[in-house]
Amino acid sequence: MDRVILHSDLNNFYASVEILNNPELKDKFVAVSGSTEERHGIVLAKNEKAKKLGIKTGMTLVEAYKICPKLVAVEANMDKYLVYSAKVRKIYSDYTDVIEPFGIDEAWLDVTHSKMFGSGVEIAEIIRKRIKEEIGLTVSIGVSFSKVFAKLGSDIKKPDAVTEITKENFKEKIWPIKVGQLLFVGKSTLSKLNNLNVMTIGDLANASEFSLKNSLGKWGAILKSYALGTDDTPVINAETESVIKSVGNSMTSYRDLENTEDIKLVFYFLADSVITRVINNKLGRPTTLTIYVRDSKLESMHRQIAIKPTLLIDDICKYSLELFNSNYVWNNPVRSLGISVSNFVEEPTQTDIFTDATTNDKKERAEKCVALIKDKYEISTINKGIAYTDKK
Repeated sequence: MDRVILHSDLNNFYASVEILNNPELKDKFVAVSGSTEERHGIVLAKNEKAKKLGIKTGMTLVEAYKICPKLVAVEANMDKYLVYSAKVRKIYSDYTDVIEPFGIDEAWLDVTHSKMFGSGVEIAEIIRKRIKEEIGLTVSIGVSFSKVFAKLGSDIKKPDAVTEITKENFKEKIWPIKVGQLLFVGKSTLSKLNNLNVMTIGDLANASEFSLKNSLGKWGAILKSYALGTDDTPVINAETESVIKSVGNSMTSYRDLENTEDIKLVFYFLADSVITRVINNKLGRPTTLTIYVRDSKLESMHRQIAIKPTLLIDDICKYSLELFNSNYVWNNPVRSLGISVSNFVEEPTQTDIFTDATTNDKKERAEKCVALIKDKYEISTINKGIAYTDKK
């Protein structure tokens, strides 16, 4: 049986929620931004009217006002957006329990076994209409037999639309699209593909697998499978907790991070959050660490290293900082940071002759006690002194 997968993407989500809560904004050019005082007004989202004028995410408000002097900037309110995201998720759950969020405003839904509600397109239309009528937001939904094609389908027609990508029409609809729009093709990968004369998704589908592997490693073969529609990656139910393979967290700072001390502070909070979740989910000790860095020009990088098995926040923070310092060139300040840990082992191991196992065990037991307190109350109940270098 062919899979039936939907990818639902709420249109201009942050801006749409703000307009929904303030109807006076309906006919205006609207941008949602960070704090104008602390972040100098970085555009996080915009409505359709502002988008058509050329207002882009990541642009400063100073730049945006030059393009559109009548622009109305509204400061972001994440708590409000989470409420609306949950309302939309409730509608999704009426048609399937296999839902994989992809950020706050996007999700994949596997409706292969939801035929009682109709075909994939019929279910998508029902969801689109319900979100519009019951919540007041619009959504674009792609319907296909693979996650990647479903996502591309949701991008083809916006706003408020349903697009179906089938095995019969994907070459016509998908292959002419620029390869940079394919899921997980970032700037570095795009440059390598372009060097191979791969400009469209169709070029990628027909490219030599040998050349792709030679340039991109095994990732080249995976991208080719995306372009061919042969990737069968499942939609992962967000409620499934039996196979937690990694735990991560990331954040965009309220201000740009301009030095190592700033980076260390954010890494500490991320490490705290991640290790608390690892402990409370009884996952064991991670042996792999990945960091994510995004600068003020929206350039991103991921780096990964093997680490000694540990449940100590200080260790994770130290490894993250070392990995950052050995890879990041300070051409621009940093806007976002992320940490992810994986490859968990159950039992502690003596990793080197310099580690005092007894002291390490005491520290881990203390860390577990702190994690329990944070789980019972809240993450900020107990903090180290470093937190007070920038309370906000």
